Amino acid sequence: MSNNVDTLLEALPYIREFHGRTVVIKYGGAAMREEELREAFATDVVLLKYVGLNPVVVHGGGPEITRQMERLGMEVRFHEGLRVSDAETVEVAKMVLLGKLNSDIVQRLNRHGQPAVGLSGEDGSLLEVAPAPNAEQVGFVGTIERVDVDVLNHIAVDYIPVIASSASDRDGQSYNVNADEVAGKVAAALGAYKAVFLTDVDGWLADPTDSASLISRATVEQVEGRLVAVDGGMRPKLRACVDAIQGGAQSAHIIDGRRPHSLLLELFTDAGIGTMVTS
Repeated sequence: MSNNVDTLLEALPYIREFHGRTVVIKYGGAAMREEELREAFATDVVLLKYVGLNPVVVHGGGPEITRQMERLGMEVRFHEGLRVSDAETVEVAKMVLLGKLNSDIVQRLNRHGQPAVGLSGEDGSLLEVAPAPNAEQVGFVGTIERVDVDVLNHIAVDYIPVIASSASDRDGQSYNVNADEVAGKVAAALGAYKAVFLTDVDGWLADPTDSASLISRATVEQVEGRLVAVDGGMRPKLRACVDAIQGGAQSAHIIDGRRPHSLLLELFTDAGIGTMVTS
């Protein structure tokens, strides 16, 4: 019993500090695939809302999109951590993100006791994108030019917004958008207190093959200095951390979503887990 009381006492100053603050959470990886972790994530986000935070969830759906593409006999390719996307790939991605994953997350949050609302980049003109700088290599992958948070500010008062990483340009062309970039840019536009990125590793590893090489704290300057040497899916996460902090977030966190309740451990305990990026 004393352990439970100690845990509550440890969490109290954090709950007080975060009360009324916005936290943007990028949801993906194993935390999205495994039933136990999906339930734990929903419980965590609902608890954040109950104790006075304003959580905003941003999700991708990479593994599920890959599975659907393979079922349809489509080629799956990546370039610098981004999915190479022709028009058909974008259609499949939208179908998976909006038709399945977004509604699943919303339904789960509702069931755990807090009303949630699903959104895409098109809703309320939330996201406006342009072709990525390396469009010749990646196809219809968008980079975010503008975030209009008006719709989020209205919804987040009473609901948990759940944003799918899909958006269009001014001409209505749909694009795949990296969910990490969406989370970082949304956190910046909202002036979020924190941005948290759930992933399938312990955090940012100096040596990706060595879990003991975790970088537990880094500044924006340190991240930018080493970004060119970072490969794969960690690069857009670190870039998104920089976006969030340069937009005014106090800190950004990359944490292991394979651990149940990792979100609460990072926000409400002294130990923390994963990598924290600060200004």
